[in-house]
Amino acid sequence: MIQPNLLVICVSAFLAVFAILGLLALVMGGLLRIFPFVPPAPPEAEGGGMDPAVLAAVTAAATFVFPGTRVTQVEEQP
Repeated sequence: MIQPNLLVICVSAFLAVFAILGLLALVMGGLLRIFPFVPPAPPEAEGGGMDPAVLAAVTAAATFVFPGTRVTQVEEQP
């Protein structure tokens, strides 16, 4: 009985993985052509200022470090 060569098995598995990844890359490229990525507008462009989740996180961190602290103004520096 002929035993399979380990090198042949490894090379065929390697090529099969590359073929599958290449096929997935083509599918992803097609999907991105059909549904292009549109980045969301920053909150400043909508006139809203900072994200409410960021403000809540800053407030929680400040009150954790300095109990009883009230955050009244948060500014973003460039």
